[in-house]
Amino acid sequence: MRVIVTGGAGFIGSALVRHLVIERGAEVLNIDAMTYAGNLASLRDVAGRANYRFLKADICDSAAMAQAFADFRPERVMHLAAESHVDRSITGAADFIRTNVIGTFTLLEAARSHWEGLETAAREAFRFLHVSTDEVYGSLGTEGLFAETTPYDPSSPYSASKASSDHLAKAWHRTYGLPVVVSNCSNNYGPYHFPEKLIPLTILNALAGQALPVYGKGENVRDWLYVEDHARALDLIAARGRVGETYNVGGRNERRNIDVVRRICAVLDELRPGAAPREELIAFVADRPGHDARYAIDASRLEGELGWRAQEDFDSGIAKTVAWYLDNAWWWEPLRERYAGERLGLRAG
Repeated sequence: MRVIVTGGAGFIGSALVRHLVIERGAEVLNIDAMTYAGNLASLRDVAGRANYRFLKADICDSAAMAQAFADFRPERVMHLAAESHVDRSITGAADFIRTNVIGTFTLLEAARSHWEGLETAAREAFRFLHVSTDEVYGSLGTEGLFAETTPYDPSSPYSASKASSDHLAKAWHRTYGLPVVVSNCSNNYGPYHFPEKLIPLTILNALAGQALPVYGKGENVRDWLYVEDHARALDLIAARGRVGETYNVGGRNERRNIDVVRRICAVLDELRPGAAPREELIAFVADRPGHDARYAIDASRLEGELGWRAQEDFDSGIAKTVAWYLDNAWWWEPLRERYAGERLGLRAG
C-alpha cells in the first residue's frame, strides 16, 4: 500500500506515520511544510526506513502536489495537514484560511487528477481520507453527543476553516465522484504533542514550577482521545470506511479542563515528587473568546461498523503521556526554547 500522509511531521500525523510504517509496513510519503509545529524529531523511529519518504512542500503549491502524485502514485491519501490551534487562529486567522481551505482545495484537485488517470481497478480501490475535528459542530450543553448528522456550527476561525474544508471534501465526492471519507475527532493527547496545547503545556509548566493557566473556571468539557488510538482509527477508516460517509472518533473520556490539570498534577507528584503539591500552581485566567462549553463524541458508527475500540482510557493514557514527557526531554526541550508557554489568542489580530 502506497500512502501519502499530509502533515505527517505534526502531532497526529507523526503518530499515523509511525503506525503505517512500523506496524502496517505501508510505503509512506510524508508531505509537510514544516511550519512551527512540524518536527522531524517525532519521526526518528522511521527515518531511514526503506518504506518511508519525506517531502518538504506546501499543500497550497499545486505544482508540487501534482508532481508528488505523479512520482509516488499513491493508492491512498490521508490528509492531516492543517493549522490547528484555536488561540493562534484568533490572532492570525489568515494562515488558517490559506492552509485549511485553499490547501485542502489544492490537494483535492491534485488527488482528483491522479485518480481520474488510474485504471478501473485502481480507481475503485483509491481512497482520500480527510481528517477533521469535532469543533466544527460547535458547542454542546450538558446533555447529548456529537453524531455524524449533527449540524455544523463552528465558533472560532480555526473550526470555521475546518468546517469549510470538510464541505469541500464532501463536495468533491458528490460532484466529481472522488472516493472521499471524512473523519471528525475529539481532543487528542499523547507523546510528541507541541507544548501549546493544554496537556503538554500543563506537564512542562508543572515540571518547571511555573503557573498552570486554566481558562475561566476550568468548567469546559472535552472528550479526550489517546493519539495512538486515533492513528489506528484513521487507518481503519481509510481501509474500510464507506465512501462519502463521515466517521466520528472519540475516546468516551469526557473531562472538565480543571480535572485534567489536577490529574496531571497528581501523576507528576507521584512520579516525580516536588517540594509542594503541583495543584498549588493552578492559576485561573481570562477565558478564551468564543470558548465552546462542551464537546463529546458519539463513536457508535466507527465502533459498530468497523469494530474499533479505544485501547486507552483517560487515566491510563495520561499516565503514559506524563511518563513519556519525563523520559523524553531531548524532544521537548528545544521546543520550549521556541515557545515557552506564553498566552495566545487574547484579542483579534
